[in-house]
Amino acid sequence: MTAERLSADSRSLESLPTADFFQFESLLSPAEKAKLNELREFLAEEIAPYATQWWNDAEFPAHILPKLAELQLSTPAQRGYSHLFAGLVISEMTRVDTSIATFFLVHHDLFVESLYGFGSEEQRARLLHDAANLRTTGAFALTEPEHGSDVAGGMETRARRISSTTGKADDGGDSWVLNGAKRWIGNGTFCDYLLVWARDESDDAVRGFIVDARLPGVTRSRIENKIALRTVQNADIVFQNVRVAEADRFSGISSFEDTKELLRGSRIMVAWQAVGQQLAAFDVARQYALEREQFGRPLAKFQLIQQQLVTMLGNAVASLGMMVRIAQLQEQGNADMAQVALAKSYTSARMRETVALGRSILGGNGIVTDYRMAKIFADAEAIYTYEGSFEINSLIVGRAVTGVSAIA
Repeated sequence: MTAERLSADSRSLESLPTADFFQFESLLSPAEKAKLNELREFLAEEIAPYATQWWNDAEFPAHILPKLAELQLSTPAQRGYSHLFAGLVISEMTRVDTSIATFFLVHHDLFVESLYGFGSEEQRARLLHDAANLRTTGAFALTEPEHGSDVAGGMETRARRISSTTGKADDGGDSWVLNGAKRWIGNGTFCDYLLVWARDESDDAVRGFIVDARLPGVTRSRIENKIALRTVQNADIVFQNVRVAEADRFSGISSFEDTKELLRGSRIMVAWQAVGQQLAAFDVARQYALEREQFGRPLAKFQLIQQQLVTMLGNAVASLGMMVRIAQLQEQGNADMAQVALAKSYTSARMRETVALGRSILGGNGIVTDYRMAKIFADAEAIYTYEGSFEINSLIVGRAVTGVSAIA
C-alpha cells in the first residue's frame, strides 16, 4: 500500500465515530461550530497537502499568512468566542500541523495577547491592528541559553535606563539599553517585533519591552538540526547595546509575577496542542489499520491493534475532557496555575503514550514522514517539553497538594 493511498480520504471512515467520542463539540454555539468548520476547510485545503514537505524542508510558509488572517481567529476570546472554542482552534490546527499551530499560539496567544493585556493605549493603537491581522508578526523572547524552567529567578538579560541625550544611566531617561541573549524563540528568525523580558539593573525587577527586530545590535540565528517542529523557525537572539525607547516598554509589567497570566494562558493552549496531537495520531493510525493488510486481512481485524486504538482514543477523550473543564473554569475566572499545570502534565503524558502506540501500529512506515505518523511522533516531543516540562508542571501541582515546594 502506498503513502499516496493513505493520504487520501477513506470512504470507510465517513460512517465511523469521530475522535470526539463524547461529543464535546456539542457544547459550542452554532456560530462557533460554523467557524470551526470554516477553519477545518482552510486546514484541509491550504495546510494538510503541504505540511509534511514544509516540515521536511524546515521552511516556514509565510505565503499562507494573509489567508490565515482572513479567518479572523486572532485571540478568539478577545473577539467574543468562548474559551472552549479558542482551545479547539489550537487543537484543530495541531491536528493538521503542529508547527502552524505553534506559530499561531506564539504570535496570537503570547504577542498579541500581551498587547491587549499590558500595552498602553498608544502601543495598542500603533501595533495591535496590524498584528491581529498578521500584517506584522511577533515573538515572545523569555527563555535564555542557560535558563529555561528557572528563568524567573535566573534571567540574565539586562536593561539599563538612560538619557538619550547624555547616554548615561538615568531613572527618568527616555531610553533603555538591552544586553543579553534569548534561545528557542519561536518565529524569532522572521518576526517584526520581539516581546523581550529583561531584568532592570536599577532594582532587579523584570520588565517587558517591544523590540523592533531590525534595531542595531539585534542578532538572530536559526536553531538547526531539530527533530521536532521543523517548520517553526526557532532562533537564538543576542542583544548587544540595543537602544529601545521608553515608549516601547510595557508599562503594565513591573515584575515577573505580571507575566504569569500570559504564561498560564499559553500553557493552557499547549495542553490543547497535546489534545490535537493525539487526535492526529488516532486519525492516522485508524485509517492505516483499516487499509493496511497483513496476513490476508486488514490490521483493524487484529485484537491487539483494536486494543491499541482504543487506548489511544481513551487517552485523547480523557485529555479532551480535562481541557473542556479547564475552559469552563476560564469562563468563570477560576483556572489557577496548579490546575493548568496538572492539565498540561497529564495531557502531554497521555500524548506521549498515544503517539507511541500510533507509531507502533504503522510499523516501519511509522518512521518515515510520508505517512505523517513520524512527524506527529516527533512533534510530540516539543509539546512534552515547552511551556513547562512534564516534571516542572508535576512539581507545581505537587506544591499545591502538599503545601511544600520541591523546587529550589
